[in-house]
Amino acid sequence: MHPFDVWAFRYDEWYDRPFGRSAYIAEVACLQRLKPTFRRGLEVGVGTGRFASVLGVAFGLDPSQVELRIAQARGVQPVQGVGEALPFLAESFDLVLIVVTLCFVEDPVRVLLESVRVLTPGGHVLLGLILRDSPWAEFYQTKARQGHPIYQLARFYSFEEVGRWLEAPGLQVDGVASTLFEPPQDIEPIRNLEVRDGFWPAAGFTCIRARKIRG
Repeated sequence: MHPFDVWAFRYDEWYDRPFGRSAYIAEVACLQRLKPTFRRGLEVGVGTGRFASVLGVAFGLDPSQVELRIAQARGVQPVQGVGEALPFLAESFDLVLIVVTLCFVEDPVRVLLESVRVLTPGGHVLLGLILRDSPWAEFYQTKARQGHPIYQLARFYSFEEVGRWLEAPGLQVDGVASTLFEPPQDIEPIRNLEVRDGFWPAAGFTCIRARKIRG
């Protein structure tokens, strides 16, 4: 059984708590800031479908059958699989959305290579990330050391690392935005829902948009 099968309902319920609900609003706004016009979208690591459904992304891929059932109830077309081996033909989508998933996959570089393969020329990858540069990453790593079952699975990467990974398979970054500028915590609602253009190391959530220029 996949670990997220076990924690699917607990993970989804997190978004209904005061902190999770407010963080979700800020994160969606950040992704909306960079979301390109598209016709056919895929979310890799769709989870329970909260981001795909609100952003108009029709297809969602995930290894967790339980999470896919929840995503399907939100109107997302579910596909079981992993990001390192996408079960789609080349140039099948003009948007690939990846929210937080890179910190949970075995091979993030391979996931990006596969994302480029299934993108049409000029299509975009849109990432939502918790970056190692941020104090929020240390906050979640502390929870992992305390035994948190989900954060124990996470690995965080720097803005510089992710930028290098995006360039290698033929992508060009053409947009960055950040949000969650309060000190890290996960109990009280976020009050500052501001979204700023560019990369801010203090931000808890960073979005990067990259366009396929070759590959």
